[in-house]
Amino acid sequence: MKLEGKEVFLTPLSINELSGNYISWLNDQEVCRYNSHGEREYTYADAKNFISSLHGDERKEVYAVYVEADRVHIGNVSLQSIDKKNHSAEVAMLFGEIHYWNKGYATESMKLLIERAKFLQLHRLYFGTHEGNIAMQRLGEKVGFTREGLLRGAQFKDGRYVDVFIYGLII
Repeated sequence: MKLEGKEVFLTPLSINELSGNYISWLNDQEVCRYNSHGEREYTYADAKNFISSLHGDERKEVYAVYVEADRVHIGNVSLQSIDKKNHSAEVAMLFGEIHYWNKGYATESMKLLIERAKFLQLHRLYFGTHEGNIAMQRLGEKVGFTREGLLRGAQFKDGRYVDVFIYGLII
C-alpha cells in the first residue's frame, strides 16, 4: 500500500531498498546519534533478515519514505508494537539522507503515518526519544504529540545513561 503526500510518498519497506544507501544509514554515527543503531556494524544480511521478518507481522508496518520529485529513498517510518486490544502503536523514524534533513519531509511523513493509524482505528500513538534529540521532540509537538513523561537513565548511549522523553497523541 502506498501512502501519498504532497512532497513524499511512503511504500512498504522491501528488498528493493537494499540497493540504495539504507544499510549505510544504520552505520552512520550522525544518523544514529540518538537511536540504538550504530552500536555494531549493520550488514546486508541484517537488513534482509529484518525486511523478511516484516512479512506477516501484524504488529508492525514499516514504510520507506521517498521524495516525490526525485524518487530518492530518504528514510523509514513505522508503526510498531501495534496493540489491537488497546488500539495503540509506537511510531519510529529514521532519516538517513542527511542533505534531505530540515526540509519538512519528516513532518509530512509523520502526518501520513498518523492518517494510516486513523485508518487502522488506533486510538493512541506514542514514541520515546533521547533527551538530546530536539528535532524529534519539536517534530512530535508540531504534529500534535504531548510530552507525557520521562524515563530516567533509560538509554545507554556513547558510554553513558541518558533520559528518554515519552510523547503521546490521542487520535
